[in-house]
Amino acid sequence: MKKEKLNLLIKQIFIKYGLNLQHAKICADALINAELVGAPTHGLSRLKMYCDRISKKVINPRPKIKVKKISSSISHVNADNSIGFVAADIAIKTAIINAKKTGLGLVAVKNSGHYGLSGYYAEQAVKKNLITMIFTNAPPAVAPHGALKSLFGTNPICFGTPTNSKIPFILDTSISMINRGKIRVAAREGTKIPEGVALDKYGKPTTDPKKALEGVQLPIAGFRGSGLAWMVDILSGVFTGGNHAGRVKDPFENFTGPQNIGHLFITMKANLFTSDYNRRIKDNIKTIKKLPKIKGIKEIHYPGQNKFYRFKKNENKEIHISKKVKEDLENLK
Repeated sequence: MKKEKLNLLIKQIFIKYGLNLQHAKICADALINAELVGAPTHGLSRLKMYCDRISKKVINPRPKIKVKKISSSISHVNADNSIGFVAADIAIKTAIINAKKTGLGLVAVKNSGHYGLSGYYAEQAVKKNLITMIFTNAPPAVAPHGALKSLFGTNPICFGTPTNSKIPFILDTSISMINRGKIRVAAREGTKIPEGVALDKYGKPTTDPKKALEGVQLPIAGFRGSGLAWMVDILSGVFTGGNHAGRVKDPFENFTGPQNIGHLFITMKANLFTSDYNRRIKDNIKTIKKLPKIKGIKEIHYPGQNKFYRFKKNENKEIHISKKVKEDLENLK
């Protein structure tokens, strides 16, 4: 389906479920972007979930979002249980404005929901020549090191910087061996997941996505990944006023109340400490790319390059829609 037609359809669905036109557009644009950059696990496959949560009154389609100004650099957003896309859009725009004024923007968000890809917001800041770091927590999926029960979310960590080129450096990664969305998609489509990424509820390794969802996901780098997950839970949950320590509700299965996810957005002027940042970052990347390469590697890519190439490859193509997503669209419209 052509992206313009699909974008319009998604907007119409969100409006049907109570969002205003501006908020519906924010959501549709974010979902389409996820498809174009090759991350369908954060795209249309989640549309039904958002609509279900609105229907169950655990996402507020008409939120009264409040932005509290703490200082010229710092703001605190109470998202009023809005859909996460809208809360994150307000937060990153506020962080950008703050950083442009003072050199630094720090924006915390509480009472939010799942907002899609962190890199989508990081790119907006990078386009304004800002360095950015973004943290958000998520429902229990990963067991703390040494524990058999999941408590941490996949808790994405995102970093972005201008590169003095058209391709931004965007590191957007979760602390788990595989993101939870890929496991959910595998469960829906009846495919296996890779070895070494999850345990079943008995603590045994599994490639069955359904058993993985019942069990725990494994963090990257063992106890180090567990520590990073804990750090993100503190920064985006404890620090912001959001839920933490395993209290974020699963958006697909738990409709007993809002998620109250927390986000933290940090933006900084790239030339805050040195006037020649663009030259220095270009030298940094060039130096690393010139390193001797292992057999079979033509180029050392920095984070964000492959996603940029996928976007450029896909932006003028029709978006592939799975059979299950087609059914969702038909039922929701």
